[in-house]
Amino acid sequence: MSIPTDALHAAAQQHGTPLYAYDAAELDASVARVRAAFSDARVYYAMKANPNLSILRRLHAQEVGFECVSAGEIARAAHIGATGEHLIVNGPAKSPAEYALGAQLGATFIIDREEEVALLPPASRALIRVNPALNVSTHDHLATGAADSKFGVTPEQAPRIISALRAAGHTALGLHVHIGSAIRDAHDFTAAFARLNDLRPHTGPLPVLDTGGGWGIGADLPGIAREAHATAATFGARLWVEPGRSLVATAGTLLTRVVGTKTTGRPFALLDAGMTELLRPMLYGAQHPVTPLWQREGTSQWDLAGPACESGDLLGRNVTLPTPHPGDLLAIHEAGAYGAAMSSNYLTRPRPPELLWERDQWTVIRQRETPQDIWRAEESGE
Repeated sequence: MSIPTDALHAAAQQHGTPLYAYDAAELDASVARVRAAFSDARVYYAMKANPNLSILRRLHAQEVGFECVSAGEIARAAHIGATGEHLIVNGPAKSPAEYALGAQLGATFIIDREEEVALLPPASRALIRVNPALNVSTHDHLATGAADSKFGVTPEQAPRIISALRAAGHTALGLHVHIGSAIRDAHDFTAAFARLNDLRPHTGPLPVLDTGGGWGIGADLPGIAREAHATAATFGARLWVEPGRSLVATAGTLLTRVVGTKTTGRPFALLDAGMTELLRPMLYGAQHPVTPLWQREGTSQWDLAGPACESGDLLGRNVTLPTPHPGDLLAIHEAGAYGAAMSSNYLTRPRPPELLWERDQWTVIRQRETPQDIWRAEESGE
């Protein structure tokens, strides 16, 4: 991230904390890294990582498509003008509204179960999501290609579904695989691609192979891309990829202030941000890099505790900090994905503002909510 420390302090002073700060240059650099690694592959952004409209418009301007998994996400894509081959509709339990809106926009559907063939709108384009039944190097909640995962069809079902799609008048574009998020070991992708290669004698050539995303931060993208392209070549297919976290995570920082400190069985730095702003540590055990934006002599280890009345409301454990004082500003990095997107109004806490740093200035791309914003939908007829 290239945002100067004094700019972070200025944002926190003007807009309050907690707040999300995004670096436009890092967003653009992430897109460039993916394109450099995967060359002519078609890139679809997994919108669930961060659906902020300003970020979506920036990606759309760079010819990045969108993978959507809800009617709301499809509506966001339509709102910024993304249609046709720029859209993929995914998900294990698509609603009638999602089929209808996806068809209206000309999206490609990802088949997640055999019965979906009969649910598709007429003359749809579709990919079949294959579950490779692999144990991968990520948290269980993030592993979407495990045998006991709810996602995809078995390799044995895939050829039969291709035939069913064609018989029903649809276009069977090819196969899709996505084994999880924040994958740490590149060999997991090698194993998944090998499972797809085994299907080639049963499917014949196919126009598209979509190898999803899930690459951990700092993953060997050129190495993964070489193997993905090789697998696509086995089918005579064009490669599609669906990065989410790897496009936006490093561009985002959560700014939070120290409220105070206390010691029980452990020393705690109490923050004004917690699980309602950044759920990943509580949900996945995710560990985010942290930078104290203050200086003092000596350091010690602290647990970072949020304000919720939940024992699990911790943003970090054993974090080395100079002695924290009330008002000190803390930067929690790699928060551009599944940060603001998963924030909530639990405890009637307003969701934080989001700011974009570009050309040495801040732009507010989401206003801070108010309590009145939260309960407006609860007031009948007022």
